[in-house]
Amino acid sequence: MRAGIIVVFFLFRVSVSLVWAEPDEIDKKGCRDCHRFSSEGKQTKEGPDLFYAGDKFLKSWLKEFLQSPVVIRKVVYVSDSDYPTGQLEANQPHLALTKEESERISDFLMTLHLPSLEINKMDEEPLSKGEREQAKILFERKFGCISCHKALNLVGKVRGGVSGPSLVNAGLRLKSDWIFHWLKTPKKFLSKGRMPVFDLDEETVAPLTKYILSIRTKP
Repeated sequence: MRAGIIVVFFLFRVSVSLVWAEPDEIDKKGCRDCHRFSSEGKQTKEGPDLFYAGDKFLKSWLKEFLQSPVVIRKVVYVSDSDYPTGQLEANQPHLALTKEESERISDFLMTLHLPSLEINKMDEEPLSKGEREQAKILFERKFGCISCHKALNLVGKVRGGVSGPSLVNAGLRLKSDWIFHWLKTPKKFLSKGRMPVFDLDEETVAPLTKYILSIRTKP
């Protein structure tokens, strides 16, 4: 009986290690050249931090992106210390992976989380027409998000800045709780960056989050 329990425990430990183990592609594809997998690593300009990828990205989007990459941030990351320094440097397209590679890396990235990050902050109730109009005013005029991020105008045309990532179809890419926490406490994720800290209350962050999720050209 005891031997059987030991065998089951061993198989369980092996199966867990196989699921959670870092895939070989992380090193083979040079992922660390452009991304941080720990908050203690040196911040890079080329790509976003991934040590909280499981909090931030939707797995379905991530798998598709890794196979068919598109440029989301047109210029490299800029920190407080080197902005402005002249001409912004264009970002390069991400390396395309095979379906199998994207699945292995996506599975691994979904296991990366910030400790003690509160979840279920957002409900699924959509904004009413009036609420959406008010949130759009906050987004574009009061907080000037459109200055750094691409979004859609009233007729569905893409417009906005390029120093931040595009927010078009953000609802297909980002998790609602991550957007909520990013807007409220961006320094929790990126200690040195150009994202303003507005000291927003939750009553303001919630409709802004829902508005960002609604900026889409796809259903």
